[in-house]
Amino acid sequence: MPISYDTPEVLDRREGPHGEVVLRRHGRLLQIIANGCFLMDTSDGRSERLLVDSALAALDGRPAPSVLIGGLGVGFSLAHAAENPRWGRITVVERESAIIDWHRDGPLSALSARALADARAKILETDLVTYVNETSDTYDALCLDIDNGPGWTVTEGNDGLYSSAGLASCARVLRPGGVLAVWSAQPSPEFESSLWNAGFQQVRTEEIPVARGVPDVVHLGVRPG
Repeated sequence: MPISYDTPEVLDRREGPHGEVVLRRHGRLLQIIANGCFLMDTSDGRSERLLVDSALAALDGRPAPSVLIGGLGVGFSLAHAAENPRWGRITVVERESAIIDWHRDGPLSALSARALADARAKILETDLVTYVNETSDTYDALCLDIDNGPGWTVTEGNDGLYSSAGLASCARVLRPGGVLAVWSAQPSPEFESSLWNAGFQQVRTEEIPVARGVPDVVHLGVRPG
């Protein structure tokens, strides 16, 4: 897609409990900015689709596995999961009401309307870190994409998700043999070590090459079962 050098147009700006969230249009792209930090746009989606596909491929063939998607974003992960009839329950945790609104009746609805109409899909408006620490629900796969990576978090409170305690909470939410998949804008050998130390098995990193710079990656680990 050709790069547009036009000045981005702000479509909506909200102050939420975690700071400012902005939706803007830059040429044909829609972009989400949080506290001045670029999060994602609608330019590609390959790595978000890899996040979902890699988690499913790492499962053991169980029927209708359930998936928890951390972060709604521009909707690539949700839309891709809903396109696959192999998934069972699809739950998305999103803490920003603005982002949910942009999908339900705003500019991002074109990407997610079909998925949101799917009976398997549900959005929970809550903080992911709080949710994995407190929920009694369990899932076959956790696909997490709430930061630019374990070492580049959007807010300080997200750091705990990648700590030993946070990974223990993720493992608790996973069923035996379940898969944790974490999106990152760059590889992190340190996070791979954290996954091993937290007891995950079959730890690996899958890369998506980008035009310039380091590749986007998905870190994967399997809960013993």
